[in-house]
Amino acid sequence: MATTDWQTTGTAQAPLAEPAGLPTRVRPTPAGSPPLAAPVLPVAPDWPSRWHLLVPRGVRNLAEDLGLWQNPTPLIPSDHLAQTVAVLERYGWCRSLDFSATGAMCIRGAQTLLERTGHVTPDMRERAASYIQLALTEYGVTMPYFAWNDLPERTFPQVENRLVRASHLARSNGE
Repeated sequence: MATTDWQTTGTAQAPLAEPAGLPTRVRPTPAGSPPLAAPVLPVAPDWPSRWHLLVPRGVRNLAEDLGLWQNPTPLIPSDHLAQTVAVLERYGWCRSLDFSATGAMCIRGAQTLLERTGHVTPDMRERAASYIQLALTEYGVTMPYFAWNDLPERTFPQVENRLVRASHLARSNGE
């Protein structure tokens, strides 16, 4: 195959095409290092079953100790906040109600769902709430996050932005 002047001088106007039938080049990874994987983001859990909602947490914990029940692993604040965003995206976001008639939730409602299903402990939820307040303070807001969520001019992208920022703040503090 003959080369043209622009291919040899390095002033290419278009990239050279790979010959057909050859495998694509793969950049080797250093020996002993694991391959890079995408981070696993928390997902929104399914709506809890009636059994899960009716049985008190203490009974579920006892059943778990006996091997009859499997509670989810509680998340740290940064993952809890990311999961809160996932819950709001899956079930819908609303203001003025923790849970609407259509199943949409506000920030506090999504956190309540995650706490009731065992995805977060009350202590970790409180720590996550403090990161939400910190993210709102950076935004110039001094009111509680659940009151800020209920303002008429509030939009879901604003809520999502503050929750993601709170998650980043928690992760930067090792939580």
